Amino acid sequence: MDTIVTIGIASVDEAKHRLAAAFRGEPQGNRISFLNVEQLWKTLSPKRIDILSAMTGQGPLSIREIARRVGRDVKAVHGDAHALLSAGVIERDGKGLVFPYDGVHVDFRLGLAA
Repeated sequence: MDTIVTIGIASVDEAKHRLAAAFRGEPQGNRISFLNVEQLWKTLSPKRIDILSAMTGQGPLSIREIARRVGRDVKAVHGDAHALLSAGVIERDGKGLVFPYDGVHVDFRLGLAA
């Protein structure tokens, strides 16, 4: 079965509500949330999305291997990987960097507040 993560926008209150629901045992699915669309796009720049694409469903990868897969230099990929790690989008394990999902769904709405 594919493991899909939903990346989107959530207020602090929404995140607290989901956390409380998870503690009650209510399934919340795999989510990575940002406070606003600007933060989402700053973190998930086109080149960082390329990195996530290269890592999706692949298990642990070294920075050098990620750089090879995306056709970029190791130093630049290292900087982007560090930003993704700091934001909690990817993880580090004993064998390398991991994006532990088989697919990504990006979900947010632009428009006026109700």
